[in-house]
Amino acid sequence: MEPMNQVEILIVEDNPHDAEMALRALKKNNVSNQVLVVNDGEEALDFVFARGKFAGREKKFRPKIILLDLKLPKIDGLQVLKEIKSNPETKIIPVIMLTSSKEETDMVRSYQLGVNSYIVKPVDFSKFVEAVRDLGFYWLLLNQQPR
Repeated sequence: MEPMNQVEILIVEDNPHDAEMALRALKKNNVSNQVLVVNDGEEALDFVFARGKFAGREKKFRPKIILLDLKLPKIDGLQVLKEIKSNPETKIIPVIMLTSSKEETDMVRSYQLGVNSYIVKPVDFSKFVEAVRDLGFYWLLLNQQPR
């Protein structure tokens, strides 16, 4: 099977430091298999909908979870969320907003658009590792999803 069809965790993060921190946290918690990091909202949508540079990917293979930043270049996180959750084929993918924004309006809008969870990124690496561990444990191991 092609590697792009095996992605379990899609991280949508434009800050290289935050993306690296998320990857390190996943690795530390032994959930680093099959992770793809994309840098903007357009690239995220291209991956999910198998278009653009991901046009050869089979759409039937969906990531198990999407960790989505709110403030992204090209297409922001709210628009990415809206497109994923408004499509019958992709709306079942759990989307976790992982952002530095504590703004009530961002949180409310995210939930209105169908986000599954809204988590403010902890600044401290050890707290971030704990948050990612808990996310991985719940969304990858406990949560049951249709095929």
